[in-house]
Amino acid sequence: MPKKERQGVVISNKMEKTVVVKVASYNQHPKYKKIIETTKNYKAHDEENKCDEGDTVKIVESKPISGGKHWVVSEIVEKVK
Repeated sequence: MPKKERQGVVISNKMEKTVVVKVASYNQHPKYKKIIETTKNYKAHDEENKCDEGDTVKIVESKPISGGKHWVVSEIVEKVK
């Protein structure tokens, strides 16, 4: 089974070696057919503390690293200026 990948924006980097990533998904409402955005926050492991708030990153599912951290930052897609 392949590992899940998500892309999102870093909203917090205040923890050591951990970032919080906001991932948006878009679905169509079954009755009204309007596109609805739902967001979810994931805690991801950032080994070298490279990520800053506002960066767009790609995260990959991994084994549990701590109580609420099950994702790892695989790459920084776009750095904030």
